[in-house]
Amino acid sequence: MMLFRSSAAICGALVALAVSVAVARSETRGDHSSGVVDAASGDAIVGAASTYNPFKPGKEEGGPKTASGERYDPSAWTAAIRTSLRRKFGGVQFGARPKYALVEAVGKKVIVKINDVGPLRPGRIIDLNERTMRHFDPGMDLGIIPDVRVSPLAGDNWTPGPVG
Repeated sequence: MMLFRSSAAICGALVALAVSVAVARSETRGDHSSGVVDAASGDAIVGAASTYNPFKPGKEEGGPKTASGERYDPSAWTAAIRTSLRRKFGGVQFGARPKYALVEAVGKKVIVKINDVGPLRPGRIIDLNERTMRHFDPGMDLGIIPDVRVSPLAGDNWTPGPVG
């Protein structure tokens, strides 16, 4: 009986290791199944995207907190949605779990964590953090990307990053 339990434990550990390696590989490549587009819930919103960096040196160590309570991280795949769209994107608020969205522009797609809200300028629907904006505009030359399509994603088991 003891030998059976040990064998089952080793087998379970090997399966867990294999799954974690597969997940880690897909995360490092930024691959997501093509089903991500099918998981978009509700109607997409189309408008302009801009970039933001709320960190002011000396203000707060590690950057200010976002609406979700997380610290702003320019190296993450995150974004702030227009305050009036807060409810459509899961009610982003302090202490609540961040929501996810599929952002499509200039022939590229990326999953972002919506962890902040803001009163964006007219016509703009989303502010992308630095890393996300560089995905669409590597030289940060455009400043604003018109005709961005943003779709809320159902659930909270998404890995932010490039799709496809």
